[in-house]
Amino acid sequence: MARASVSTPRSGKPFEVIADIKPSGDQPQAIEELTQRINAGEQDVVLLGATGTGKSATAAWLIERLQRPTLVIAPNKTLAAQLVNEFRDLLPNNAIEYFVSYYDYYQPEAYVPQTDTFIEKDASINNEVERLRYQTTYSLLTRRDVIVVATVSCIYGLGTPQEYIDRMIILRKGDEIERNLLLRRFVDVQYKR
Repeated sequence: MARASVSTPRSGKPFEVIADIKPSGDQPQAIEELTQRINAGEQDVVLLGATGTGKSATAAWLIERLQRPTLVIAPNKTLAAQLVNEFRDLLPNNAIEYFVSYYDYYQPEAYVPQTDTFIEKDASINNEVERLRYQTTYSLLTRRDVIVVATVSCIYGLGTPQEYIDRMIILRKGDEIERNLLLRRFVDVQYKR
């Protein structure tokens, strides 16, 4: 069976830092060095610096210079949220997305041999974070000017881009859609009444 694909035109604005501050101290050198390394084809680069040294602003200026969609990985949800807010302040015309694990609580299944006890997997999903994850995926499919701030734990159980596209239901203003066919399509992609 052939898979459907979606040809959605991707829009977006150039990455542009809008701030009263300019790179200073070690920042210009860091931006230049990282730009050269990335343009030379280096896949993974890390910006290191102590707290309060302007790493977020340096990263924003680097993204502006490279004009590339960017994935920023943070060690935890709190730092990821802080980075999202800082990037949104510095790059207000671009899509800055928050992509973290949607679990408020996760207990993996386990077996305790001493007591011969099996502990079932348990989890609590945060609906707002789940919505933000979908927003991130949508931005990646429809825009070129996307910065995703994520945590490492978010990548588990994500699925492939094609699986996401296969589950998309595209509705446009003016479309005429038979109600029962649309409801059946929603059920097919795992919506529940």
